Amino acid sequence: MTTFGERVRAVLDERGPLCVGIDPHLPLLGSWGLEASAAGAREFGLRVVDAAAGRVGIVKPQVSFFERFGSRGLAALEEVIAAARAAGLLVIADAKRGDIGSTMDAYAAAWLEPGSPLEADALTASPYLGVGALDGAFSLADAHGKGVFVLAATSNPEAAALQRGRSADATIAAAVVAEVSARNARVAAPGEWGSTGFVIGATVDWDGAGLAPFAPPAPILAPGFGYQGAQAGDLAAVFGRMAPCVIASESRSILAAGPEGIAAAVAAAAAAYRGDENGGPVA
Repeated sequence: MTTFGERVRAVLDERGPLCVGIDPHLPLLGSWGLEASAAGAREFGLRVVDAAAGRVGIVKPQVSFFERFGSRGLAALEEVIAAARAAGLLVIADAKRGDIGSTMDAYAAAWLEPGSPLEADALTASPYLGVGALDGAFSLADAHGKGVFVLAATSNPEAAALQRGRSADATIAAAVVAEVSARNARVAAPGEWGSTGFVIGATVDWDGAGLAPFAPPAPILAPGFGYQGAQAGDLAAVFGRMAPCVIASESRSILAAGPEGIAAAVAAAAAAYRGDENGGPVA
């Protein structure tokens, strides 16, 4: 079984770092001429999948925009995830789950258990009840070639006080990265990427957050590109030695192209991250 870390590594090599967010929030549904309903969210998601397939390697549905429509919204999300995986895309469920014991285990099973209606390839998770509280999710993910992305240093300004607070001689964000990296080192085979990755925003100052390059390499899911200000050309400068690990997440900046323009927008953004416009790699 190929590990999630190695699956991501292969996708980044083949398709480049762009990850397209699937975020059917109400203004976008309206601008796309779709109903503010589960049916509208479903149609939106399936169109994004069609535009992404063959142009990028990863999509990231934001679960909340489907959950808001209740059981029908979750049924729509199931269809969108299944369509994306059938199209050969890696799916990161952006659900940001975080709890303890059997509750966290149940969240992990919902999103990572093979055959689950919501089965994705990876799940975002919050470590702020303790990284160890996520152990069940890590173990389930490892058993099935899945991944978990742990929130470390996010792009929203409200998080700075907590994530840059200090524990002993490190920031909280750095302590999270160190604990997860130690686990990756125990589990990953020599030379392979770890399968438990991190969420580190593209607008985060690594020095200010107390972050440094880590080993073994592991995927970095990086929101903050596009609408939030970071651009494809910033990737290497922001992430330095860790740039080859970055999954650059863009949502609104691409989705705003609308149903007629999204395929071209995805293709153009993917090319920019790959460096196709100037003949060279971004990082």
